[in-house]
Amino acid sequence: MPVKDDRWAERLAAIRDLLGSRSVRRQEDLSMALRSQGFSVTQSSVSRDLAELGAIKVEGRYVLPIAAGTGSGVSEVAEVAAALRGIRPAGPNLLVLLTPPGRAQWVGLAIDRAAYAEVVGTIAGDDTVFVATSGRRGQERVVARLNLAAREAGNA
Repeated sequence: MPVKDDRWAERLAAIRDLLGSRSVRRQEDLSMALRSQGFSVTQSSVSRDLAELGAIKVEGRYVLPIAAGTGSGVSEVAEVAAALRGIRPAGPNLLVLLTPPGRAQWVGLAIDRAAYAEVVGTIAGDDTVFVATSGRRGQERVVARLNLAAREAGNA
């Protein structure tokens, strides 16, 4: 495993800033932007940094799944809940979340990071997330949390 250099934390902060201020579609574009700021990077180091930050590709561009890099999965849920197109129960232990195309993995990751006790796990496709819950009551709590988060995000 590669050793993190002296400027690693500074480079991660620069990546956060770049992803927050512009649309980055390719790792090579991010590498060039970092080099212009004086960082010595390769595509593989940028790839590792993106993984470290939890960045994912949404609609063809890299985004940080947690708003402002706060590390709070719960605040991330508030951000993504507003984007949900629908929440449908499928039996007592499964929720089907409908998202815009390309957003399901972001939503699934947000729910995983929120670490809700009622959530057993998630599976995300392109525009659909399956959320396995601990039972009907757990399912109801997750739906209530998502609805509340969506309302709060709409008022922000």
